[in-house]
Amino acid sequence: MAAQTAWYQSALGLKTVFEFRLDGPGLSAVVLEHPHGWRVELLARPGSVPGPRPPDPVTAVLTEGYGHFAVTTPELDPVYGALVAHGAAEVMKPGPSPEPGVRMAWVGDPEGNLIELIEKKTE
Repeated sequence: MAAQTAWYQSALGLKTVFEFRLDGPGLSAVVLEHPHGWRVELLARPGSVPGPRPPDPVTAVLTEGYGHFAVTTPELDPVYGALVAHGAAEVMKPGPSPEPGVRMAWVGDPEGNLIELIEKKTE
């Protein structure tokens, strides 16, 4: 979990705000927060195994449950470029979203978790 924590801190500018452990199941967690207030919670448990790592969002929806998380940004291209520069896998390059007037892109973090980037211009 240390490598994932360091990646999210470096790639997305998140800061650790809280860490906890549940001794019964041996669950450890790190809560990371962006300066704009949104959070990512990373969980680890001994004996865990990787889940499905779909190669793209269309394949991800074939499995019920959490398949990705999305982040909205006013400027898609620099965020996408920064994540790729930090080692994110290019899943879907920036392009039009199904929502009119909105652009999107997809990347994978170092463990293969999908992250959707959504560009919405503020008025």
